Amino acid sequence: MTTLVAKWGNSLGLRLPKSVTQAAQISEGDAVEITVQKGAILIRPSKPAYSLRELVAKVTPANRHDESEWGAAVGRESW
Repeated sequence: MTTLVAKWGNSLGLRLPKSVTQAAQISEGDAVEITVQKGAILIRPSKPAYSLRELVAKVTPANRHDESEWGAAVGRESW
């Protein structure tokens, strides 16, 4: 697929076709990582790395779920 590079302020911009963004699983507002390897521009979705500590810190009483009732034990489960 071919597209054109256009001026965007003091930078250059590139429009990504819908089929490309769907295949890369990116959408408007997503962060991407841009690198150059052997003269080729690579654009990849930026995958943030979260620690367990960061994730647990985001748990609040408002977004915490109650326990779920799954019924009586069926096999040799121990409660």
